[in-house]
Formats: sequence, structure tokens, C-alpha cells
Amino acid sequence: MFKGQFLHSIDSKGRLSIPSRLRKNVLQEADNSFVMTLGIDKCIEIYPKDQWKLIEEKLLKLNFFDQREARFIRMMLQNAQEDTMDAQSRILIPQTLLDYAEIKNEVLILGVLKKIELWNNEIYSGYLSGSPETFEQIASQVMRIE
Repeated sequence: MFKGQFLHSIDSKGRLSIPSRLRKNVLQEADNSFVMTLGIDKCIEIYPKDQWKLIEEKLLKLNFFDQREARFIRMMLQNAQEDTMDAQSRILIPQTLLDYAEIKNEVLILGVLKKIELWNNEIYSGYLSGSPETFEQIASQVMRIE
């Protein structure tokens, strides 16, 4: 499982080095390959290939004749790109995704369980401060112990 946050830079060619603390959680089944796509909250979501297969299985269960579901499938997949880490543990982030997330040089990398998210640091700070609820309030609602 991915966790933690890291501040890195993207090189002029759009390559990002995956932090070693995240790399160690990439399973052999992923074959060092990742699939990147639009995130829900103006970020980029990166899935190891083995986890992406689970996303595809869920997409296959959606009804393509339902306009809303078909739109979601298209939007999710039209921006999806696959890349394999190079010898320096870098992946190439497509410019369309960088533009969507408004990422220029510096990027905030978040480990979020089964995926990695890339954020513009200022947008992420706004996301956090824009919540009407505090961390403690949210925790008391979502982390009920039974």
C-alpha cells in the first residue's frame, strides 16, 4: 500500500522519478508499468499495472448503453496512458495530464493506498483548506469502530 507525501520535480521532458519508498510497494505483477489518468480532484492518478487491471474490470461491468456510465468510461480512458519505469525509476507523464493538474516543474506526490496521486502543491493546499470539516470531524464519521 502506498502512503506518504513527497515533493519532487518533473524534468523538462515530463519525466518523474518515483520515490523509492513508493517503488518498494509496486508488486512484481505490475512489471514496473503504470497507468496514469485524470484524477477526480484536479490531480493525476497513477496505478501500478496490476491495480489498473482491477479498475478495467470495474469499467467492463458498467453499462455502455447508459449515457452517464458511457461518458465516465470515455473520460477515464481517453486520457489514460501507460508507461514503464526506465533505469532511473522515471515515468513519462503526458503533457495533457500535466496541463489538467496544472503541474509545471514541482509536483506533490501522495501515496494513497493502491494508487499514487500527483498534485500541484498550491491546488492541494487549497483542496485541504477548502473543506468545511476538520480532519477530526471527518475521522469521527468515517472511522467508526464496530
